[in-house]
Amino acid sequence: MIEPKRFWDKTAARYAKSPIKDLKSYKRKLAITQEYFQADWSVLEFGCGTGSTAIHHSSYVNSITATDISEKMLDIAKQKVKSASIKNINFQQGTLGSLKFEPDSFNAILGLNILHLLEDIDGAIARVYNLLKPGGIFVSSTALIKKSNWRFLIPVMQRINLAPYVHKIDRQELLDKLTRVGFLIDQEWQPSKESIFLIAKK
Repeated sequence: MIEPKRFWDKTAARYAKSPIKDLKSYKRKLAITQEYFQADWSVLEFGCGTGSTAIHHSSYVNSITATDISEKMLDIAKQKVKSASIKNINFQQGTLGSLKFEPDSFNAILGLNILHLLEDIDGAIARVYNLLKPGGIFVSSTALIKKSNWRFLIPVMQRINLAPYVHKIDRQELLDKLTRVGFLIDQEWQPSKESIFLIAKK
């Protein structure tokens, strides 16, 4: 199976050109998230890709630290932010586990379309909880691979380096992982049987 950083570096240019598959749901997720934001908030987004969501949210908060494992993704993101003259997004290359942040550093953390791509989801969720300020929110959008029509094709795609590691998670498993570390589920919405959008509070 292809190493994640190499996969996303290789995929970055094509990913940047790909249209959002469900634009209506994407806009609803943005709107729900922005209802929580406050002007003085510090936000972390891990797995930010080419930075589109961070750009959409930038005017609603004080600062956004946007991170990704892929330097190629971040190169595209930085160019988009520069072109838009946005000053409050800071990009860092690395993973949620490798980057150094102090506990209780962020009012909100975004993990969008990323949890199902992690081998250690429990570790990531515990790390998010640790980094959030009391009362802070974790915003996640996660593919429920156990319900996906793609679940049988993924192993084949992985063998020929067309897919990275994918965790076959379902709704209840994800909810259990969040509540086990102390999160309270504030909002839950499933745009389809194959995905779930959550707002969890510390």
